[in-house]
Amino acid sequence: MEETKKQDANALLTQKMIDNRTILIYGEINQDLAKEVSSQLLLLASLSDDPITIFINSQGGHVEAGDTIHDMIKFVKPDVKVVGTGYVASAGITIYLAANKKDRYSLPNTRYMIHQPAGGVQGQSTEIQIEAQEIIKMRERINRLIAKATGQTYEKISEDTDRNFWMSADEAVKYGIVSKIIEKSKQVK
Repeated sequence: MEETKKQDANALLTQKMIDNRTILIYGEINQDLAKEVSSQLLLLASLSDDPITIFINSQGGHVEAGDTIHDMIKFVKPDVKVVGTGYVASAGITIYLAANKKDRYSLPNTRYMIHQPAGGVQGQSTEIQIEAQEIIKMRERINRLIAKATGQTYEKISEDTDRNFWMSADEAVKYGIVSKIIEKSKQVK
């Protein structure tokens, strides 16, 4: 009986999220989340061309899973508006920056963090060398993505991502990550 109530509540919540064209990205970015968000984006895009809103609160995670969500946001026809809440970091920034600059919103107490990708590799020295080269390519690609989306120079992004670079919502506006800090849902236009 209790399980049925939970399932009914989840089904109702899912239907409301579809009706409101809203997607939540919370927690670690991984392949399961990428599949879930991609499915939701494709479903909402098939229903209409009305805008989709994504709320994101993520410490980051798997780079390629973040890339998948980033590319899917750009792939679907409807405009995607993104609202940062809590904190948006690492692969979360990659996802956040997929929205057009005018469609990037932040709640007031959100923090943002950019940095270079990290990886852990074991194996023979040649395998470690190959993985190190791939991480360098990944870092350059992500830095170019951030530079293009924010208007900052590639050189500035490379310098800032050398270590964890934290920003408040106000600082993220000045940096070019966020377009507008909002406090009410009606401010998402």
